[in-house]
Amino acid sequence: MEYAWPRRRDFLGGGGLRHLGILAGALTLLTACGGASTSSTSAASAKSAADMGGMDALVAAAKREGTLNVIALPPDWANYGVTITAFQKKYGIHVNSAAPNDSSQQEVDAIGTLAGTSRAPDVVDVGMAVALKNVDRFAPYQVTTWNDIAASSKEPTGLWVQDYSGAMAVGYDSSKVPAITSIQDLLGPAFKSKVALPGNALGSNQAVNSIMEVSLNNGGSLDDISKGVDFFKQLKAKGNWVNVIGTTATVKEGTTPVLFEWDYNSQTHVKDVSTWKLFLPTNPVVAAYAQAINKGAPHPAAARLWEEYLYSNAGQNEFLRGGAHPVRMAAMTAAGSVDATAAAALPPVKGTPVFMSDDQAAKANAYLKDNWSQAIG
Repeated sequence: MEYAWPRRRDFLGGGGLRHLGILAGALTLLTACGGASTSSTSAASAKSAADMGGMDALVAAAKREGTLNVIALPPDWANYGVTITAFQKKYGIHVNSAAPNDSSQQEVDAIGTLAGTSRAPDVVDVGMAVALKNVDRFAPYQVTTWNDIAASSKEPTGLWVQDYSGAMAVGYDSSKVPAITSIQDLLGPAFKSKVALPGNALGSNQAVNSIMEVSLNNGGSLDDISKGVDFFKQLKAKGNWVNVIGTTATVKEGTTPVLFEWDYNSQTHVKDVSTWKLFLPTNPVVAAYAQAINKGAPHPAAARLWEEYLYSNAGQNEFLRGGAHPVRMAAMTAAGSVDATAAAALPPVKGTPVFMSDDQAAKANAYLKDNWSQAIG
């Protein structure tokens, strides 16, 4: 029977956040954009649309700014390309989308490095570990649909709010490798120079969750990611590991025919590689990402309007059409506003999703920092 995706509070069990972020990465500068309007001074301190005088006033202020800076949003990631286009069309605000392949840590690094300039990111979409460590960089904001979001999925004042989640999968080109039925299959000779991760384990939320997924399938636990590191060490010894960061381009080129990714990211490759398939492990690792507003955003009204759009029915349904589980899905389903066709098309989840606590995530990151480079050389 297909698993019914639980609400975020069911994932968390009231015991605090259970999501994994990343450690570090090099900064990639944002592209230049126009400066903010002086009319947006009040927007920088607005904690809700009501503080701006309502949505109409917020929209007007954002339009005067005319620009929004986003970072690390690949077009295929949870349908962000469509979302950005829709936002621009709806409000006539230009979206400056920079460094799409940057990590969560690189996003918040850009906030600091570009502080006080018109090029700083207005908003970020980051893994939970990074969000929790950088709340001092964020501005509190509660979107209009705030009450639809479980308390466990948001910081009480809105310094960060989870927007979507997904489960770990292994995507593969079935024309290049045999069908994958278990993680152990990847050690076989048919996978020589085929298996890749979607990022550096020391800088990618997605990569760290991939290694944890492998660990759980090799005798490890949420408290022990070492079995995953050992597995990738074996992959390298057998010549199956490809030391290339997997992206849409590498999949299309055939450089990374086997790639660990979030299910919502992996399924997008079918449009480029018709023989692309997904192996979905039982009891998969699950994690959420969170939105946050840069407290020094050069376009504070546009930043807040972007958040309103992402958590509106339109924005949440775009995440859903991108294969991710939007944070408001339960409330939207109950209200009849969810895209039923997109919901039915979500990748099935086998068993019960698992997730790391904050302490487990920190422990996993620390272990990778000390052991990953030595293991894979």
